[in-house]
Amino acid sequence: MTDPVQILWTPAGTAMPSLGSRALVEVHDGDTPYAKMPVRMLSVDTPETTADTAEQAANVDKEFKQLAAWIREGIAPISDDLAAFLLPKIETGKAGSLQFGQGTAAAAFNTENIKKRLAEGRKPGKERSIFIRTADDHFDDNNRLLAYIAPNYSKKELATLPREKRPTFNLDLISEGWAAPFVIYPSIPGELDLPLLLKAADKAVKGKKGIWKDPKTLLAYEYRALEKLHDVTKKKAEGQEWKPGEAFSWRTRYCVDMRDRELHGPEDYFRVPPVYRLFLWPQDVKDAIGRLNLTPSPRLAGGGGGAR
Repeated sequence: MTDPVQILWTPAGTAMPSLGSRALVEVHDGDTPYAKMPVRMLSVDTPETTADTAEQAANVDKEFKQLAAWIREGIAPISDDLAAFLLPKIETGKAGSLQFGQGTAAAAFNTENIKKRLAEGRKPGKERSIFIRTADDHFDDNNRLLAYIAPNYSKKELATLPREKRPTFNLDLISEGWAAPFVIYPSIPGELDLPLLLKAADKAVKGKKGIWKDPKTLLAYEYRALEKLHDVTKKKAEGQEWKPGEAFSWRTRYCVDMRDRELHGPEDYFRVPPVYRLFLWPQDVKDAIGRLNLTPSPRLAGGGGGAR
């Protein structure tokens, strides 16, 4: 029987149910297991493949076209300005299929790119290890590690290779146009890395690479928001009442224009070019205003641009 102790402590850890039954890869020694875990690549957002199949993506086409009709009828809780911006993208009847096709292409690029870069400069079968730099908050709500990842270079290589010659895999996705910039405060790239990301994104957008080739592209965060807006609006269209706050549960992040530090409301993000959007969670707005010296936009300060 153990002696009673006077130390009580509840660790603020994170359970990792998403690792699944095959998480354990190898045990190096008794207290050093190697485990697999999903990594959410920071500052980038690739198109979604949550539809899983082309058939299910076609169902999303129909749902988004129905959402467009509800918006036209004034049922959806969305501002007129944001509605005007998004309607041309969802009235095509192909928004879901376009997203799924782009997401599949982005995944294929990322798979081949990682494989290729880990093998560069190495003997066959001796690929590089992975370098990982995590965010201050290590895990997201889906229990994924938040990180930048890249090939691991030696000290000699780091001394001779300029930063732009050893990009992260995150930056590769931006450069090839398969991801939109998705910088979320406070996980902002450092002063040397942020300019690289913005320059790569601007070049991809202007060069119409990847997702930027089609002007009807929904960025992944827009796609996810519209999925939620569809469900919220469907409830109203079927005569059900919204719970308090439910009408606006589909949009949550504020947006800052990185060029002039102007803060925009959740439905005004589209007023900022995609390259220069910095997103804030509501709970971080007050802190960010002080630390980044932000100025609320006239519409935000005046309460303009409300939903229907």
